Amino acid sequence: MEHISFLVAVVIITALAFDFTNGFHDTANAMATSIATGALRPKVAVTIAAVLNFAGAFLSVKVATTISGGIVNEKSGVHPEIIFAALAGAILWNLLTWLRGLPSSSSHALYGGLIGATVVGVGMNGVNFDTVVSKILIPAIASPFVAGLASWGATKLAYAITRRSDEGTVTKGFKTGQIFSSSLISLAHGTNDAQKTMGIITLTLVSVGALPHGALPPTWVIVSAGAAIALGTYMGGWRIIRSMGKGLADIKAPQGFASESAAATVILTSSHMGFGLSTTQVCSGGIMGAGLGGPKGQLRWSLVRRMVYTWGLTLPAAALVSGGAALLARQGTWGVVVVGVLLVAGSGAMWIISRRQPVSAHNVNDADEVTPVELAPTTPTVTSPASTTVAA
Repeated sequence: MEHISFLVAVVIITALAFDFTNGFHDTANAMATSIATGALRPKVAVTIAAVLNFAGAFLSVKVATTISGGIVNEKSGVHPEIIFAALAGAILWNLLTWLRGLPSSSSHALYGGLIGATVVGVGMNGVNFDTVVSKILIPAIASPFVAGLASWGATKLAYAITRRSDEGTVTKGFKTGQIFSSSLISLAHGTNDAQKTMGIITLTLVSVGALPHGALPPTWVIVSAGAAIALGTYMGGWRIIRSMGKGLADIKAPQGFASESAAATVILTSSHMGFGLSTTQVCSGGIMGAGLGGPKGQLRWSLVRRMVYTWGLTLPAAALVSGGAALLARQGTWGVVVVGVLLVAGSGAMWIISRRQPVSAHNVNDADEVTPVELAPTTPTVTSPASTTVAA
């Protein structure tokens, strides 16, 4: 019993560590465009995002129940070591994509890790694949397109309404609007992504009999998950903020307001319906729609392609890593220890590599520090200083 109690504690701490990486990995979702347009100073932006992420964690638990009692069959015999393996794969994928400055999905890394570890640990019957399709895969495909289309239309409308107005006044007005729209995304992010860790911890407690099947997350789980994602958000995922704010398109204030408003609407609606979608994909879709809807109608397609490839790889890659970790973890205490050592070593190595070319609040908008990339095919002669890869 002491061993089980210790293992459960390790899983809970690891889940909160994933929540922390989710926070700094996804800060860009809410604040990249506001920082890029100058609507908010970088540190002010991440502070606002952190506070609202924490607040959003208390607004709903529907996504948490999708994970704790939806994706995985609670009665299939999932044990804490399997959940630990799932978290290890998700964390390592999150850190790898952060290192490369790619706005991948923390949510899909977690889902992939959970699916891969469960299949290896208890078999195919441990995963409710109908829920995976209806609550994860379909929203993953549809949500970026919905957000992109809404953002494109909102951007067109914004420029049409203000085409005869003073540019300075328009810019100032939309920057003020961005403060509210980016704050709404932060709140929405808390209602969706913070719940995913709540679901993991709840599943762990159910697996050892500490909670009954179908239980909702206890208050202490909600508070700890909200605090972990808020702390990660405050740390700022500056690499991904640079990629989303400067890499996809040259976003101006009207486009930023349009993309943020569209993304927040999609995320809040999906949270209400219990869909565990990727807030990263929604916000990226919104930025792409705003880029195409702007006066120049341009995107940097090199980064778009790399980002879409990463989206497609995230779930299966995390599943493979977590599946391998589950094979080790099933061997007993020594296997769990090996997984833990590999997780710490891999995380530490990526952090050390990141220090070679650091990106921080002070240089997140310094476009001259990154490599030029191609623009839309319709304007092949135009170049931009923004980057498709952020080595820092």
